[in-house]
Amino acid sequence: MLRFLRIRNLAVIEAVEVEFEPGFNVLTGETGAGKSILVEAVGLLLGARASADLVRTGEAQATIEAIFEDSAGRELIVRREISSQGRSRSFIDGALATASALRDLSARLVELHGQHEHQALLEPLTHLPLLDDYANLGELAAVVGGTWTKLRSLRDELERSRMDDREKNARLDLIGFQLAEIEKAAPKPGEDEELTATKQVLGSAERIQRLCQESYSALYDRDDAVLAGLGGVWKRVGELAAIDPQFAPYVESRDTIKSQLEDLAFFLRSYADGVDASPGRLQEVEDRLALLERLKRKYGPTLSDVIERRTALTRERNLLTGAGERAEDLVKALDAATAEFLGKARELSRKRREAATRFAREMEELLGELAMARTRFEVRFSDGELPDSAWSERGVDNAEFFVSPNPGEDLRPLARIVSGGELSRVMLALKTLGDGHLPKTLIFDEVDAGIGGRVADVVGMRLQELGRRFQVLCITHLPQIAARGDVQFLIEKSIRGSRTVTKVDRLDAGGRVDEIGRMIAGASLSDPVRASARELLAAAQSAKGERRKRKSAN
Repeated sequence: MLRFLRIRNLAVIEAVEVEFEPGFNVLTGETGAGKSILVEAVGLLLGARASADLVRTGEAQATIEAIFEDSAGRELIVRREISSQGRSRSFIDGALATASALRDLSARLVELHGQHEHQALLEPLTHLPLLDDYANLGELAAVVGGTWTKLRSLRDELERSRMDDREKNARLDLIGFQLAEIEKAAPKPGEDEELTATKQVLGSAERIQRLCQESYSALYDRDDAVLAGLGGVWKRVGELAAIDPQFAPYVESRDTIKSQLEDLAFFLRSYADGVDASPGRLQEVEDRLALLERLKRKYGPTLSDVIERRTALTRERNLLTGAGERAEDLVKALDAATAEFLGKARELSRKRREAATRFAREMEELLGELAMARTRFEVRFSDGELPDSAWSERGVDNAEFFVSPNPGEDLRPLARIVSGGELSRVMLALKTLGDGHLPKTLIFDEVDAGIGGRVADVVGMRLQELGRRFQVLCITHLPQIAARGDVQFLIEKSIRGSRTVTKVDRLDAGGRVDEIGRMIAGASLSDPVRASARELLAAAQSAKGERRKRKSAN
């Protein structure tokens, strides 16, 4: 759950702090006020690409910070800094973090749904992963992807083993250059992570040494040291135990506590002595990290990939020079890899096809709730197994979603049949279908695009229901959706001096009436408009209460 968000100097936002609540959080405001920038800020925290254009004009740096709460109730503090030169640094709980670490975090905590996600549904390649997510086939799909990578690599090696002499010599020259570059650096598994941790320690060496020395002195070295003073405490506790046996367990643990405190004291002293505070050591670590980063950019993206690349290049060089596996052995390895891939891919295909019928039926039910009654939905697979030339990391299947939103019309590909508003609702249904596996925070950026009237009320009701199980943040321009929020934030843009400034305010009951009235009728807030806004809010809250009663009764 996203509990707190602070933004400094990002685009038109100078300084904003927002405390979000569990449930359904609604964000409203005029077009261009900066609503989507809040969503973009969360995306940056979770690994999205950053650029210098995002930094507020005239400022040296943009900063985004957030406090998340994970499924175990533990707080995570995430921070992203973007300089006006386009450089970016990220931190998780104060420690430097990579973009991949942020993306891993995002998969566990947040799911963003913007208008570009709607459009992504028009690409059939995105459909199989959605079915896999629904059917809990992600682990098997990952295994299929891994076996495909191995198979493709062996295919490439066999192809290269059959090169003519000129091609072979050119390839050997390139392999020699790349191997020399990697072997000269001699990277070790996990070395970049260890060096990053070491860099953080060295950067705070003086503070660490001071804290260790102060703690050691307080525990052991001063005249009033804790360990020296404990003798008197234990004597008094012993006397208390002689009076009341309830103190006896504490007396019995005396030696253990003393031993632990002594261990801590000696560790503090040895740790402080072991920290190299010299600028030369820090520079050495930074230079080594820079070298590893260059290797990762060329042969990565991770250090493990670089090391695997060295192994693959060595094997290929041995193959081309005849010093390693011969082509006959490679053919045998390729046959084994093909059998392994097909075994897993066919298992995945069978389970996908079994799940597709349930998936389509539940999609039709959900779309009916979203005012697309009598819509037909189907997952269509390719006829039979794909030929080996069409195999991929997705396996031996192709599949596409087909939809018929109007009775009597044939099922057609999703990309050719739905309107913008229908596409928004299909996306909402897809993303909530397997809601038991979704992250705790769902963020919807203008999911109401292209809809209105009764349909908007149905979409608002669905989002309100989601808010009972997850934290939902939704940017909307529709009063029917805004009225159903558990809490509402107003995002406003104004001119202060000669600069544009965006602010975010949490609305009280009166503020919600005025803002929903503005969403209904524009700038002219008459008494009848306010009365309509109150009615809309009251109806939304009443509907929520009725659904809770029905659920309790069931």
